[in-house]
Parts: sequence; structure tokens; C-alpha cells
Amino acid sequence: MLLVSCLAILIGVLLGLLGGGGSILTVPVLVYLAEIPAKSAIVTSLIVVGSTSIIATINHSRMGSVCWKTGAVFGSSGMLGAYLGGRLTVYVPEALLLVLLGIVMLAASFSMILSKKQPEESCKQLDDTPICPTELPIFAILLDGFFLGIITGLVGVGGGFLLVPALTHLASLPVHAAIGTSLCIITLQSTAGLFGHAGHINIDLEITVLVTILAIIGSFFGSKAAHYIPASYLKTGFGYFVLILGSFLLYKEVNQEIILQIQNLVEENQQFIIGASSVILFSFTYRIWVWLHTKKSKI
Repeated sequence: MLLVSCLAILIGVLLGLLGGGGSILTVPVLVYLAEIPAKSAIVTSLIVVGSTSIIATINHSRMGSVCWKTGAVFGSSGMLGAYLGGRLTVYVPEALLLVLLGIVMLAASFSMILSKKQPEESCKQLDDTPICPTELPIFAILLDGFFLGIITGLVGVGGGFLLVPALTHLASLPVHAAIGTSLCIITLQSTAGLFGHAGHINIDLEITVLVTILAIIGSFFGSKAAHYIPASYLKTGFGYFVLILGSFLLYKEVNQEIILQIQNLVEENQQFIIGASSVILFSFTYRIWVWLHTKKSKI
């Protein structure tokens, strides 16, 4: 329990410091160290991440680094996605959810490792220069929010490792504003995800309260340090750690039984999978177009 407590504080520190990433440790910690069933661990993670993000958002707001309009637009579709993700967990075996988490962890690790280091001056903003945009690519933001929300609801991660790059790219937010705004979005998504899980998952109240309180304490330190420590330099090292942990999770969970479960799910839900794949392909194509258009306009 001592190790779980220490890691809970670390999760809070990373949430406050990086605007995400730390939450991706919550489910593995609860499943493999606290020995909580995967679906209960996901719900506990949503409570921990949501509660911690609320406190961290308040701290960042006091420092003027939360763009509420951007957060509301992104968070609105994210809440819908998180709720649907929470409802979908009823139909997904626990082992498969852990495999999905492992895949998300690998994606997160590559996102953190390959992200460009921000120049120091980009983390600082002149007092008379607004950090929040007046115009937003609404449809692209809604798409990103929706799919990141589904990830939040399904596997209990906040998605900050993808939110921060999306906010810096789509909304042109400086790093510290993207971190603060991502915490606001994570709060909204985690709350909606909890409603999606309501009624079909039980949690260990004692562990949930303990981990939540310790993570909140850690978030205070992380939020304070976010304006003084270049988070981009920390992301690379943490990314390699998540890569190793995600690889271990997949090594532990992927076996012949889980392959058969995936085959059965595909056979039983072919029409749903074809429809969902079509939507994802269309959305992915549109996002590539937006990315190329945005990149071209900045040249």
C-alpha cells in the first residue's frame, strides 16, 4: 500500500505538471499493485483523475492559463464520447480493456517521445498578449474531443497526452495554456465517463478515497511547478517509462484466450464494427486534411 500511495502522489504531480500522462498510470497501479478488477480500476481512475483535474484546473486558472471557451468546445464532445465509452465497457471483457489500455499507453509513449521540445520563450507570454484564440476550427476540435472522450470512458485515462498537442496545434495555445485547458477538459470527460459507468460497476471506496486525496496533494506541487519547469523535457523520459510499462502490460495480457475473445466480438458485432470503422476512417481523413491545411497556413 505504501508503493500505491507514493505512485498516487506521482500521478497527481504529473497531472498538474504535464496536463496529463500521469493518469495513464492509475489503472495499472490499481490492477497490478492494489489487485482491483480492471473495470473497477477504470471507474476508480476516472474518480481520481476527475477530482485531481478539478483542483489542478483551479490552480492553473488562478495563474490565467485556462482558456474556458476552448475547453468548453473540446469538452462538450468529449463528454459525449466519454459517456458512450463508459456504456460500452459493459460489453467488453476486462482482459480486452487492459489490452486496449496497453495500446493507448504505447500511443501515449510515442506521442511524448516524439513531441518537439518547445522553445523556452513559448512557455512565457507577454502580459498584453492574449493566450486564448478568438476563432477555432470547431468541427476538428469536436471530432478530436469525441474520440478522446471515448478513450477516457473505455480505459479510464484522461487523454492529456493527446489533448495538449491537439490544443497547441488546433487552437494555437502556448504550452502552459494548453496544459491548464486540458485539465479542464479532462474534468468534464471524467465526469461524463463516470455517468457512463453508473449502475454496473462497484468500487473499493477506501482505496479510491486514499488514492484521490494523495493525487490531489501531488497535483498542487505539479501545478506550481508547471510554470517553472519545462514540461517538454520531462515528457521524453516519462514517455520511455510508459513505453516499457505498456509493453509489459500487453505481454502479460495478450494470449490465446484474448485472441479468441476478440474474434468472437468481431463475429458478433460485424455491422457495428464496419459502421464505426467507416466513421473513424472519414474522421481520420478529415483530420489529416485539417493538419495539412493548418501546417500550410503557418509556412
